[in-house]
Amino acid sequence: MTRKNWILVALALLLGAFSLYLNKDWFATDTIQIFSRSRPPRPMPANRKRAEPAPAVNPITFGFSRNLKLTALKVIPVSDIETNRYPHPIWHLVSDSNSVPVKEFMYGYPVQGMHPAVKGATAYPLEPGAKYRLFVESADFKGGHEFIPVARKQ
Repeated sequence: MTRKNWILVALALLLGAFSLYLNKDWFATDTIQIFSRSRPPRPMPANRKRAEPAPAVNPITFGFSRNLKLTALKVIPVSDIETNRYPHPIWHLVSDSNSVPVKEFMYGYPVQGMHPAVKGATAYPLEPGAKYRLFVESADFKGGHEFIPVARKQ
């Protein structure tokens, strides 16, 4: 074979390898999906009295497409993000050491292996119809998810 043929074969192999690299997603990172769902709570028996007033919104559950060891999570109203340079979270949890891998958690409830960023702080109640953004961080993932709480039916 002539030198010209060798160059054409090498070019064809190079283009083929480049095409495989672009189209096979061999080197792509695994994507993680964040979701939220809001369901009405189960009714309480009539003989049990509620210690505190019922919240204005249905409980919200957040989840991921796979288990994550979270290092931080916070919920911030979108209106604060749009108007303030440094918005304040209404719920902020952090993990100083190894957290337990979680796939789901509920707003305002403790997440195993995490504690409030400010000692003694609790989650603020959510307002129905307001838009909020959840920010989550783990060792290899940072992401966010917007949600709108649904008003609780009396």
